[in-house]
Amino acid sequence: MSRHHRSARLVAAGAASLLLAVMGGVTAAANGGPHSGPTVIASGLNSPRQLAFTPGGDLYVTEAGTTGPSGSDTCQQSPEFGEVCFGLTGSLSKIKHHGGFVRVLEGLPSVGTADEPLGPGSIAFTGNHTFALTIGLGGSPEYRAGFGPDAALLGTVLTGDLRHLDGLDSLSVAFDAAAFEAEANPDGTDIDSNPVGIAKSGNGWVFADAGGNAVNSTRKGGRNVATFAPVPTTQAVTLPFPPFTLPAGFPADAVPTDVVKGPDGAWYVSQLVGFPFEQGASTIWRVVPGHQPTAFATGLTNVTSLAFAGDGSLYAVEIAANGLLQGPIGSLVKVHAHSNTHTVVAGGLFAPYGVAIRGQDAYVTTGSVVAGGGEVVRIHL
Repeated sequence: MSRHHRSARLVAAGAASLLLAVMGGVTAAANGGPHSGPTVIASGLNSPRQLAFTPGGDLYVTEAGTTGPSGSDTCQQSPEFGEVCFGLTGSLSKIKHHGGFVRVLEGLPSVGTADEPLGPGSIAFTGNHTFALTIGLGGSPEYRAGFGPDAALLGTVLTGDLRHLDGLDSLSVAFDAAAFEAEANPDGTDIDSNPVGIAKSGNGWVFADAGGNAVNSTRKGGRNVATFAPVPTTQAVTLPFPPFTLPAGFPADAVPTDVVKGPDGAWYVSQLVGFPFEQGASTIWRVVPGHQPTAFATGLTNVTSLAFAGDGSLYAVEIAANGLLQGPIGSLVKVHAHSNTHTVVAGGLFAPYGVAIRGQDAYVTTGSVVAGGGEVVRIHL
């Protein structure tokens, strides 16, 4: 696999080898600042990713799942990751108002390793019941086909209705992100699609493709909204596995992870920046279709999710505040426009990934690549 593919996989998986080294800290910790500490409201999730509220106030979370059983006929051998398997273990869950969760849709596609699952990634609602859901992939249509016909929904945008959920047959394919990447290849590199964050756009959707370094639209058969160039490292990086040094200027993948509409009507796109995941290298981009992306905020690290509060303030999740090579201890931060310094609302979070805001509270997923160990925590803003 290419360097590009490796970076895209680690975006969604959160570098599982590093995560496992700090498994003792699954529960979030407060930063000791003026904000109250995180409160766990749901636990036992399988690699939870993004969250979203319905207009009526119900909170839903995607679970990337646990992939498939090792050694089955739905496994492939990867030269970089070893055995990668496919299974129908992803889920969509509703967070109960008084805590805990219930899975409202199970049997969704999940692929990779049990430590690095890709599956249900993000959800967005058009009403109290209708929604769109991204399903990750981390590769090409040919890679997808190698897992067999049941894997056909990997790398797609699905739509559904909460009132009529009955397995995969109750969902419709709104867009094949992997096929679009193969045909259009907006960034001009290898064919690699991993649809993650999603937002409503007119009668369609826009989504961040972490594998394709692009934000794309499902409208009019698919079109590219923005692409993002590699981010050169600013200094040499010594790697521990095995020891060698990457020179300054190494082109890290751009890796967009989430897209939200701002109060001004523009799109705001979070960026993780791929291997070697340099601290401070991530930018939040402001995107107006038909124009080049402009930097809205800089100096962030490994950002996976964005959400605007009711007062127009923008919040971001850093899955690893010091960079993934230093371990997946992340933060929820309040973003300051046109600045490279930002306010930590809650730090010491174990592998945080998604954020949704309602009223004066943020809801964040943690333990985002831990089977059965993921949580949703509430943080007062």
